[in-house]
Amino acid sequence: MLTFDRVTVAQGAFRLTADWSVPNGARVAVIGPSGAGKSTLLMAAAGFLVPVAGRILWQGQDLGPLSPGDRPVSILFQDQNLFPHLTLAQNLGLGLSPRLRLTPGDALRIEAALDRVGLAGMGGRRPADLSGGQQGRAALARALLRARPMLLLDEPFAALGPAMKADMLGLVDEIAAETGALVLIVTHDPADARTFAGQVVFVDAGQAAAPVPTETLFSDPSPGVQAYLRKD
Repeated sequence: MLTFDRVTVAQGAFRLTADWSVPNGARVAVIGPSGAGKSTLLMAAAGFLVPVAGRILWQGQDLGPLSPGDRPVSILFQDQNLFPHLTLAQNLGLGLSPRLRLTPGDALRIEAALDRVGLAGMGGRRPADLSGGQQGRAALARALLRARPMLLLDEPFAALGPAMKADMLGLVDEIAAETGALVLIVTHDPADARTFAGQVVFVDAGQAAAPVPTETLFSDPSPGVQAYLRKD
């Protein structure tokens, strides 16, 4: 279980608060207006931002003392986190060894992960040689290799067309099901939440509200959600 225990995160004058939990294996969409704090929520969970109050817990363990690399988290950003000077195999290898000290067994695992996401035989290519969808698949393959119990996605497919985005969300769901991962995905598209997530966290004016069932949020929206949907 992931718990935000009376958490406050500060960035300059901005404050984000959260006080709720989500269970293992959940699919949670994080929606809300631009600048409301959606990415801040994920960055705090990943360890890139340190709360000024409260604790972030995983399975009851305080994650505060852990560096981002030691947390049970994989995170994907919109730029896919791929290093342009490395091959796909090397980019995936970073998920196994930050210094790329890879064994023959690691190489086999990397090739299997690429095959799993439809990129078999492309390990020698660099990110610039791939389409946006292929880069997204490579980033997901690295998450599959890491097999961390939390997968955080900060609009990684925002630049893709509807069909490709739907394909990528389906792949995320498959990979999360295989690894048992909890998924938090930031999106500006309500359709993504309806398609992918069983719960939704609505972030507005610096408050990340407790998760509610997706259909409940959209069938009986609060005034804040109604205003967000009208502007979307």
